[in-house]
Amino acid sequence: MLETLTRGFDAARDRLKGVRELDEGSVGEALRDVRKSLLEADVDLEVVRGFLDRVKERALGEKVRTKVRDKQGKLVRVTPSQHFVRVCQSELEALMGPVDTKLRRDAKGAISIMLLGLQGVGKTTVAAKLAQHLVRQGRRPLLVAGDVHRPAAIEQLRQLGERIEVPVHSDDPGVGAVAICKAARERARAERHDALIFDTAGRLAVDDALMAELQAVRESVEPANSLLVCDALMGRDAVNVAQAFSERLELDGLVLTKLDGDARGGAALAIKAVTGVPIKFLGTGEALDRLEAFRPEGLASRILGMGDIVGLVEDFEAVADEQEAEADAERILRGKFGMDDLLKQLRLIQKMGPLGDVLGKLPGFGQLAQQVDERELGKVESMIQSMTPAERQRPEMIDRSRASRIGRGSGRLQSDVLELVKRFEQMREMMSALGSGGGLPGLPGGGQLAGAGGGGFDPGMLLGGGAGGGQRISASTAMRRRQQAKRKRKQARKSRKKHKKR
Repeated sequence: MLETLTRGFDAARDRLKGVRELDEGSVGEALRDVRKSLLEADVDLEVVRGFLDRVKERALGEKVRTKVRDKQGKLVRVTPSQHFVRVCQSELEALMGPVDTKLRRDAKGAISIMLLGLQGVGKTTVAAKLAQHLVRQGRRPLLVAGDVHRPAAIEQLRQLGERIEVPVHSDDPGVGAVAICKAARERARAERHDALIFDTAGRLAVDDALMAELQAVRESVEPANSLLVCDALMGRDAVNVAQAFSERLELDGLVLTKLDGDARGGAALAIKAVTGVPIKFLGTGEALDRLEAFRPEGLASRILGMGDIVGLVEDFEAVADEQEAEADAERILRGKFGMDDLLKQLRLIQKMGPLGDVLGKLPGFGQLAQQVDERELGKVESMIQSMTPAERQRPEMIDRSRASRIGRGSGRLQSDVLELVKRFEQMREMMSALGSGGGLPGLPGGGQLAGAGGGGFDPGMLLGGGAGGGQRISASTAMRRRQQAKRKRKQARKSRKKHKKR
């Protein structure tokens, strides 16, 4: 997701490594990489020029405190590269925001949403996703099948409604969209639904007939929210469509779909700047729970390869039981967990969405997220399920003979099982050390990994990635190095004491 943009900013950051001072030359070289990635991502040329000018002005014009104190009060040196990245992040957030994702309500507190857009952008699926989103907020939505032109649109919405257990209002063939939407509004009042979502027709292009129909529906039901659904894969065309709609109809926000399949990201970056209409929601997968409120700061952070911990925690909270998660995390950070706990955590991660998306929200995991194979978790799960209850509880008892049996039962090799056990032991040692000491030397970002996913462990370790794709040092090696350092300091103190006595 958004690999093209991330690649350009990574190249710019690498160019500035070792630079002692930002000047016209160094900033210009870095911005050339950024400019190239923005244009490759299909961002509008005027938006690119404005963004680069603002970054350059701030990068060269702002005074930088080279030494600041972090949250723990430690003195940290700020490098020119870090200052440049901070300016880029701030300007990216400004380009895409600010955003208020709250949906408007009518005088009685009900939410009504009219979805607009071209044919094929995913309006019907977005209608169901929004309904599920509102159900989680404790509302009783009613879906309205207002697309009377596309074959099977009504049946598709009915099936989606059944899956999420939300009623769908429709009518006989031949009844117009305006009549259907009016009747749905009366039904919602009678049955006390406090949310209405109108799915409307689209066309292959913006035309007068489409606009006239949408305007008639809007005047008849007066929705509190008019949201335009755009396909992120369309790139600059999505921006052009949004601009055409906003010129003909008043829009309250945008829903950008298929962002998970968009390697460029031009639409996400430029659509607000060009149209003035904010993105309210992102569609990041086909599953009906893959809709998230848009946070410019989260997307900007991911574009810059710094992850999105807030978004990750929100994903975790949506699928996990809070009390159970706290108990699990406490046990994991004591190193008191077995393969059954690991299996539970793996299934929790799978509920949070595609593994690449989950890892992409962890700081430093940008490259690993792009390379990860979703099937690896399935392989790990099959090996764990082929173990006996005792072996799951005490994986250290798995010798070559047991590994061979487990491998046959799961369709894997003996070496695969032994490698899994080895990585599990490293993970358990690392979690135990984190729980007692708050971080391991040699592990990039080690202090934060325990809490990042909410459940407690680094899934990258199972897939051979190491923490953040950085230097791969096992927990046992890190602990051994720390113990060696302690011994050296102790010996040095003894040596100084002897020297003083002499």
